[in-house]
Amino acid sequence: MDDATVARAAAALLAARARMTPLAALPADCRPDNEVDAYRIQAAYVDRLLAVAPDGRRVGFKAGCTNETAQVQLGLSAPFRGMLLSSFVRESPAEIASADGFMRMIEAEVAFRLGADLAPQAAPLDAASVRAAVAAAMPAIEVVDSRYADWTTAGAPQLIADNGCTGFWVHGAEVRALSAIDFADLPVQVWRNGVAAEQGNSANVLGNPLNSLAWLANHLPAYGLSLRAGDLVTTGTTIAVNAAEAGDEVMADFGPLGQVSVRFR
Repeated sequence: MDDATVARAAAALLAARARMTPLAALPADCRPDNEVDAYRIQAAYVDRLLAVAPDGRRVGFKAGCTNETAQVQLGLSAPFRGMLLSSFVRESPAEIASADGFMRMIEAEVAFRLGADLAPQAAPLDAASVRAAVAAAMPAIEVVDSRYADWTTAGAPQLIADNGCTGFWVHGAEVRALSAIDFADLPVQVWRNGVAAEQGNSANVLGNPLNSLAWLANHLPAYGLSLRAGDLVTTGTTIAVNAAEAGDEVMADFGPLGQVSVRFR
């Protein structure tokens, strides 16, 4: 796929977002069929998003499809990633207009802020080696959004091109006393309008959200990227992906990691 083709795909995604008109799919002449082209489109699309957002910047990354249930729902077999952009990051308690997206899919996630770089190295990083670089953890809700009319059948390359279906991302307060948290077994309870709804566990995220962080750190160098001190990383959903309705208030309780909430006005 040449640069002009990548640019056409990125422009189509930006136009769909701006016009609030979902795509059945990217045009056939610029639709990616492999991961490499998909990430090239993602990068071009993110550049366009940052260009139209006042003071927009990349603040970190998301790992997606790290939950086996989510992989089954989307027909995928491996994680993918997107970029977290300042224009779409909110602090809890957050309020988001229901009309500011095509959909409101809720994912309760464990997130990290890095205190040190995770530079490329010969030996793959693992949960133990990335934990030393984590300065803080926080509860988060990713509001998944997609430019496709049916995101569940779009396939991995198109989802990757669409910045990994990243919509808004809401985070709670940072926790720095990490030794008190068992990231491999952290129960999560989601409340919807004050009523107990979905339940999950951090173990649903590749067995441990730190494994998701390690996957991302190992994945990025092949694309000329790496995790740096200060980056925010959200690691994937601890619950089954589900939709919120306009007017809903959603709160996720991560026990010792705290709570995070968002309301869709």
